[in-house]
Amino acid sequence: MENHGLITHLRHIDVAMPNFAEQRKFYTELWGLTETAGDTGISFLAAEGSPEQYVVRLRQEAHKRTDLVAFGAATAADVDTLAAQLSAQGVRLTSEPRPLDTPGGGYAVRFFDNEGRVVEVSADVTPRQHRKIEAREPIPVRLSHVLMNSPTPEATVAWYIKHLGFRLSDTMCLGSRGEIMWFLRCNTFHHSFGIVRGPHAAFHHASFEMRGIDEFMRGTGRMRRLGIERLWGPGRHRAGDNTFSYFLDQAGNTVEYTTELEVLDEDTWHPHLYDLREPANADQWGTANEMDEFIAAKSHNDVDPGLFVAPPM
Repeated sequence: MENHGLITHLRHIDVAMPNFAEQRKFYTELWGLTETAGDTGISFLAAEGSPEQYVVRLRQEAHKRTDLVAFGAATAADVDTLAAQLSAQGVRLTSEPRPLDTPGGGYAVRFFDNEGRVVEVSADVTPRQHRKIEAREPIPVRLSHVLMNSPTPEATVAWYIKHLGFRLSDTMCLGSRGEIMWFLRCNTFHHSFGIVRGPHAAFHHASFEMRGIDEFMRGTGRMRRLGIERLWGPGRHRAGDNTFSYFLDQAGNTVEYTTELEVLDEDTWHPHLYDLREPANADQWGTANEMDEFIAAKSHNDVDPGLFVAPPM
């Protein structure tokens, strides 16, 4: 049985790292997020254009890890329904549905996916007072999508489709080497989540939506002038039709500025298989530096020591 229609959107990505102060400075002073709450060794960061209380949570920890990825549900009843379905399907919950004590409150369930990542699904979180991002203002509007590396991607994609009701939008392949990237949606955005074939389970990248092309380019230029390590871009992907500029944050995680992610018609959309041996399938514009093994290895990231270990908060 598949669990359809209970996940509504992506909320936030929570990461931990030893160099907390450097990360906090990167995301607030350089990347363009706003700290809305925090304490010693913890920081909740919002995107100015988003009603989400926060889109990134940073936590100080001795070893870098992904604490969790969080999605929204429409109602607390949906959270309860999902929790019951997951339990019946043998999914291991890290916590039963309960009230949240994070900014905005709410009601959530947490569980491990098939590879040990912690996933949270919440409802009734109080919306944050946000604002319209102005023309030429090069800061994120919202968290667009998150991708994860997987050594068993076919099984992981199937897990998210079966247990969380995600739908497949498109797949990327490398000729005879087979499929390497799967884009999954939970609403009409082309993708909110995705899986990348990699040597181990780890965070691949988080992408932040900008107001438009001009703001995207201004943000890209700001990062380059500041000397932030650029991996790939600027360019425009085929799958999702969105722009891309990839950088490394201070912990070696890949982060992306993007804009104009495709909105799909659920009734007519059929998934495509794009071969990355065709350059235009990676970058329609042809403006980005060539993707190579060095860039790919950076986004494979470090082995995540937090698999099947619930974060402390």
